[in-house]
Amino acid sequence: MKGPAALIAALAAPAWADQVEVLDASAHRVGETWTVSATLRHPDTGWDHYANGWEILDAKGNRLGFRELLHPHENEQPFSRALSGVAIPQGTTEVFIRGYCNKDGPSAQRFPLRLDQ
Repeated sequence: MKGPAALIAALAAPAWADQVEVLDASAHRVGETWTVSATLRHPDTGWDHYANGWEILDAKGNRLGFRELLHPHENEQPFSRALSGVAIPQGTTEVFIRGYCNKDGPSAQRFPLRLDQ
């Protein structure tokens, strides 16, 4: 990468470095609701700075579910957690997963997750 694009990437890298990164996600239907799993990575340093949750959003940004993370995972990276009983409106074909940090708030990344009906 050269020129302005390289400069933009270099300037953006530090801001992105501490955000919660969603590496993977999956969902499966259980009756009328869904179980959603997400794999996250974040440079947790302890109780003062850690990934404290992730949310499931629809295409309009409405929250469909939130998985709270109750402790740091500084020695378990990346890590996966699931959320059961998620009500996703009929006909929804894609949702988005976004991580949260107790210090920096929501990540800019919205990980797309295609739903198999």
